[in-house]
Amino acid sequence: MPTLNNILHTAQERADAANLPYAGALTPTEAYYLSQHAPGAILVDVRSQAERDLVGTIEQAVTVEWQTYPGWQPNPYFITQLKAAVDPEALVMFFCRSGNRSSQAAVAAYRAGYSEAYNVLEGLEGDKNDLGQRGHKNGWKFAGLPWQQK
Repeated sequence: MPTLNNILHTAQERADAANLPYAGALTPTEAYYLSQHAPGAILVDVRSQAERDLVGTIEQAVTVEWQTYPGWQPNPYFITQLKAAVDPEALVMFFCRSGNRSSQAAVAAYRAGYSEAYNVLEGLEGDKNDLGQRGHKNGWKFAGLPWQQK
């Protein structure tokens, strides 16, 4: 059974190896474990409302859009909205569809004072397979972790 410290240490090693400025990079399984066992840990879904409606959600996640739909414009209020929803002292795990936008969000959060900002690698749906489809290779859903379709 993993421990909180082991998971966080491994996540930090991943971030260091990739020269990422935030606290760490978590697998979906690690992020789920932390969401259940680390006091005050928070998942933040940075996807658009349209994506959440179409693809599904993780029930306990806080939502703060990184980009808005349509047009995929950056959310100019991201940090303001994040600070209104999440304490800067919290262990914060950002996720999106594939882990790319959430990495950008983790960088922005870290620079805004969230010292425990983590990215959830692979996101909710994961990387595309050889046919260009998501959800068949890796990611939160592929790992069989809890999510819901509204």
